Amino acid sequence: MDIKYKNMEDTEMKVAVFIKPGEVKAEERSKPTIQKPTDAIIKIVRASVCGSDLWWFRGISHRDANTTVGHEAIGIVEEVGADVKNVKPGDFVIAPFTHGCGHCAACLAGFDGDCLNQEAGGNGGYQGEYLRFTNANWALVNIPGQPSDYSDEMLDSLVTLADVMATGYHAAASAEVKPGDTVVVMGDGAVGLCGVIAAKLRGAKRIIAMSRHADRQALAKEFGATDIVPERGDEAVQKVMALTGAGADAVLECVGTEQSVDTAVKVGRPGAVVGRVGVPQKAEMNTNHLFWKNIGLRGGIASVTTYDKQILLKAVLDGTIHPGKVFTKKFDLDHIQDAYDAMDQRQAIKSLLVVSQ
Repeated sequence: MDIKYKNMEDTEMKVAVFIKPGEVKAEERSKPTIQKPTDAIIKIVRASVCGSDLWWFRGISHRDANTTVGHEAIGIVEEVGADVKNVKPGDFVIAPFTHGCGHCAACLAGFDGDCLNQEAGGNGGYQGEYLRFTNANWALVNIPGQPSDYSDEMLDSLVTLADVMATGYHAAASAEVKPGDTVVVMGDGAVGLCGVIAAKLRGAKRIIAMSRHADRQALAKEFGATDIVPERGDEAVQKVMALTGAGADAVLECVGTEQSVDTAVKVGRPGAVVGRVGVPQKAEMNTNHLFWKNIGLRGGIASVTTYDKQILLKAVLDGTIHPGKVFTKKFDLDHIQDAYDAMDQRQAIKSLLVVSQ
């Protein structure tokens, strides 16, 4: 009988790997395989570098050496496990970092970022040619058609739906932004800029972006910011109060530092809600200011699949929002180090990785 051997290219793939703080590189690794009936294998089309990736890249947080990296991507489903019915091979999908199961208490309540059935190690390998995606049946988000049906600009926006656009929206939703509100957005990275988009999408009348970088200020205004405040700390608080009188109705905290959270609480009017999505950078926080002004504090890990399915995918496809503009530089996997350096050195707001066509 004839025996068919697989070529190396069938079993190997290129993927970004963390070497040590300040160094990542593309290496050949074994292509992932289905391990559970709830898995899918995805051929990555485009991925990206996230601001949170810079934590371990800069050595601020620990990551084991020689681990694959990345948690934002879009791609084509290549293979599915036996229990995956909602997507099939050939489908074009968003691969959220949250991996919600869709049926636990958290997912049913709309908080798939806190899914009770997530698997450890799910957020690695998105910056590569192939990805094993867990909880694929519900968590993956179907995109109509194929990548070739969309412009580069639209593909860029679809990539943001794997994390940053949904995270910015989570800040706005957690802060309960409603039509007519005055909103302050803390942070001018990709998440903060997407928070500006989200605040406008939810009907905010006035959006004050806290930014001190000209390129990010310009994009914030393009996305809907009405005012720019470059100051920080007490000066920022004074400036916002001068603009608003009593403070903002809602505050989107998209940084995570102690100063940012402190400022976010202080710029809110009595009874305002702070939507916090900046990853915490300090374990302790003085909550007394919340008490004295009846300020609410909500937020956390974004509900990516929930928001994508309910509102964000349609908003992108309809051309209502254009979050892909946060990508200001593009790279391939062979230049993954350059992609990280560009963000680390603030040469790019967000780096896009074009993996395949």
